[in-house]
Amino acid sequence: MLQPQNQNKKYEHLFSDIDQGYLKIPKFQRDFVWSKVQTAKLIDSIIKGFPIGTFIFWKTREELRHVRNLGNIDLPETPKGDAVSYVLDGQQRITSLYALRKGLKIITNDKKEIDYKDIYVNLGFEPDSDEEVVSVEKPEDSSSISVYDLLNLSLVNLIKKYNDVELEKIEKYQKRLTNYDFSTIVISDYPIDIACEIFTRINTSGQELTLFEIMVAKTFDQEKNFDLAKEYEKLNCSEGTEKDLKDAGFDTIPPSTVLQCISAHLCQQVRRKDILKLDKYEFIESWETVKNGIFCAVDHIRTHLRIPVSKLLPYNALLVPYSYFYIRNGGKSPTNLQNKLLTQYFWWASLSYRFSSGAEGKIAMDLKRMDDILNEIPPTYRGEELNLTLDKLKWYWFSTGDAFCKAILCLYAYFEPKSFRSNSIVKIDNSWLKVSTSKNYHHFFPKGYLKKQGIEDWKGNSILNVTIVDDYLNKREIGSKAPGDYMKKFEGSNPELHNTMKTHLIDDMEFYGVWDNDYETFIEKRGERVLEEINKRIEPIL
Repeated sequence: MLQPQNQNKKYEHLFSDIDQGYLKIPKFQRDFVWSKVQTAKLIDSIIKGFPIGTFIFWKTREELRHVRNLGNIDLPETPKGDAVSYVLDGQQRITSLYALRKGLKIITNDKKEIDYKDIYVNLGFEPDSDEEVVSVEKPEDSSSISVYDLLNLSLVNLIKKYNDVELEKIEKYQKRLTNYDFSTIVISDYPIDIACEIFTRINTSGQELTLFEIMVAKTFDQEKNFDLAKEYEKLNCSEGTEKDLKDAGFDTIPPSTVLQCISAHLCQQVRRKDILKLDKYEFIESWETVKNGIFCAVDHIRTHLRIPVSKLLPYNALLVPYSYFYIRNGGKSPTNLQNKLLTQYFWWASLSYRFSSGAEGKIAMDLKRMDDILNEIPPTYRGEELNLTLDKLKWYWFSTGDAFCKAILCLYAYFEPKSFRSNSIVKIDNSWLKVSTSKNYHHFFPKGYLKKQGIEDWKGNSILNVTIVDDYLNKREIGSKAPGDYMKKFEGSNPELHNTMKTHLIDDMEFYGVWDNDYETFIEKRGERVLEEINKRIEPIL
């Protein structure tokens, strides 16, 4: 059983470890810089002999992403082959004490500069005074000394500046600081996931470290110039330096999905414990391969499935089996049969709530289905068949966060919906797809109109009543008008209106009850059309 060790360290011993590269501050997730006021109170507590809490260090030979410089000082690297101690608890205290010792200037995340030379000990007070002896303002009515000078000035220079009474107090303050016993707990050779769990539990903000943050720390490698956090940023947006997901409209893919893509490639499992066990160097070596697999998967989803943006994806997890397929296929395009089977899989998974629960285990099962598809063998869905009926479709409540609804929206997007007004292609944008009141979503029979007709909201908000349109059309030209009225206006401005409506799976406005404002007929006929397209994809002719 692993056991922590209790140790006491003096001021100089503590910071000589930093100067020699043996004590590091890991870069996990949050700002590690305290304000000057907090730092002054810390020094005041030490001078008064108050407890300031225990430092917890993780001693290991693993290399984590860590703070490389403070202010204008580059921190030394750990000697090759030696163990290093990472600060799990006490980052702010250690940073503040070290910055005081060195007289650093540090820029915080909000771009404010903290000058640690500007923290003072008031020599007008007795060391054991109830007053705060240390402050961020230089006292105007009594002599003082900066904490930096207290720790660094030579005796000769002190004698030149201060009288005997002041020197006596300075000596007391020096001794109290340098002789203070800092309580530390050292945990040696704990696995990284346990060390990160300890960090999470003792973190006062209660904010748990994400799996991605742990893997960023674990996979960092200076020699290989690999920083997962930066690589993920470049994957999403490279600022024009290389191919990225933003240019493809898929920049909302979360880091957890990217980790699953890597794990699927390396060990065919995507559970948290599997990801944490991944070998650091295999992870780094596989990055480019997996990144290319993700790009191929996105290209497939955009071109073959015609899903233009990531916000429409029913599940981000769908990217995992698709990237796995392309990595195993060497980045080559699928054959005609493989493409049909990949399409079948997408619609089966999207409409069956596949990843609504137990996603990690189901992804692993679906990787085996990808292996079948790679071998041009139709995967089996026995016992998991999709039985979708018109009755289920007709009054299915529209919600942008619902995977089933997103799947239907993907079907609508496949037909590249055109503008009612001009027959131009409707732009579908990630930033417009967050809520059901989005600029891109339009209830063909407006809910305001239906309400006036006495039709309840549970019917009016059917997914079959939703069309994808442009913002101008939705808000300014339709409003709460009956479709039979506003479509007559568009008939005059758009000679291709009949063909336009086919891109919305509304094949015949007369037959679909549009001109008669017959909502029930519209839902019935559009539902039949949607179901026809779904069945083509779920049961392809092989």
